[in-house]
Amino acid sequence: MQPLALYIHWPFCLSKCPYCDFNSHVRAQIPEAAIIAGLRAELRYEAARLGPRHLGSIFFGGGTPSLMAPASVAALIDDAVRLFTPDPDIEITLEANPTSIEAERFAGYRAAGVNRVSIGVQSLDDQALAFLGRGHSSAEAMAAVALARRIFPRVSFDLIYARPGQTLASWRAELSRALAVGLDHLSLYQLTIEPGTQFATRFARAEFSLPDDDDAAALYDATADVAAEHGLHPYEISNYARPGQESRHNLTYWRYQDYAGIGPGAHGRITIGDQLLATRRHRAPEEWASLVQARGHGSTEELAIDPPERAREALLMGLRLTEGIDCAAFFARTQYRLADLLDPDIVDQALLAGYISLTPTRLIATAEGRKRLDSLLAALIL
Repeated sequence: MQPLALYIHWPFCLSKCPYCDFNSHVRAQIPEAAIIAGLRAELRYEAARLGPRHLGSIFFGGGTPSLMAPASVAALIDDAVRLFTPDPDIEITLEANPTSIEAERFAGYRAAGVNRVSIGVQSLDDQALAFLGRGHSSAEAMAAVALARRIFPRVSFDLIYARPGQTLASWRAELSRALAVGLDHLSLYQLTIEPGTQFATRFARAEFSLPDDDDAAALYDATADVAAEHGLHPYEISNYARPGQESRHNLTYWRYQDYAGIGPGAHGRITIGDQLLATRRHRAPEEWASLVQARGHGSTEELAIDPPERAREALLMGLRLTEGIDCAAFFARTQYRLADLLDPDIVDQALLAGYISLTPTRLIATAEGRKRLDSLLAALIL
């Protein structure tokens, strides 16, 4: 069995970004002690039922995990590597905001065992940062990145593109400035309007508009060009890395391997016996903490995933990757042969159009195919 990945969700932020539909919450006083106690209890619960699994990665996501005290991060890492068997090169990532206050904690996180930091830069344009509701300036972001590179062995950061009024020239310049510092990894997100967000309300009022599909596609294409100039290459639809610097934790998701999720709203896919279980925790932090205190975990849903659904999920995730899907691993996970799931006529058309590559051992969506992945998958699957 492949090593387990562990996702730890920290649900709090200082403010809610207007584009964000993640499970994040703003509180006047963050109940850190209660949340950490709940996370440690859920970690014990998962370890007890999963047994002595090897642990390949830990990922602190959110929310804003860089609001956590380094001692809290250290306690969770210490528990995880005691309860499981950590790989010698275990990857431990923490998401961080680049404000000066949070950057001051970087040395403490490194001492706690974090060896990879993912910084939510989002933009290097101050006007765009204000529009996105971010609490930092571009100068502050670059200072945080420079500090992180001195402290952590591996550094990634996030950028948002397809913003209102964004031009191809300005995006290329912004990317070049970002990547000139010698980063290992870039995660790229297209600005979309998500239901229930502040932006959804403002967009409906026509307070701003977004680039059309053609302009957004041109911005996306430019990313690969600029990233390649700095030694980063796409290994997933929205992620670029130097060779060997891919996020091993996120590769677990895309390769459809086991990951345990703890904390408010966290999801998981874990194998127990011959079952693959989809797990979900209660979203609201206080209710989740009460559930954990009462029964040792905050689960609200745990369902066995049958082979057809496994196959669908594995296809959805695996075709996002530049490496595509290993046919043998797909069969081992789903008990389906890829050839039995795919419409042969659509396969022939997609091959002819250059959207996929298919060999006896691997199915790959090409760069052009990954741009059309939603419609391609809808057509491919029988």
